[in-house]
Amino acid sequence: MKISVKVKLNAKKERVETLDNGGLAVWVKAKPVKGKANEALREILAEYFGVARSKVMLLRGHTSRNKIFEVLV
Repeated sequence: MKISVKVKLNAKKERVETLDNGGLAVWVKAKPVKGKANEALREILAEYFGVARSKVMLLRGHTSRNKIFEVLV
């Protein structure tokens, strides 16, 4: 399943909310340095969907706040 994700960086608390368009808004504590925020985002999404981190792949938006992930369920 492909999911549109809007990322909020440098947050005090990590959380996930569903948006009206069916995508997700995710708050991440990590800063966008050397892919650390993307890795943290993968971990948060894996926990949210209850799958292994290896089943969550970033397809588009490596340097953007709007990203497309694929989650293998």
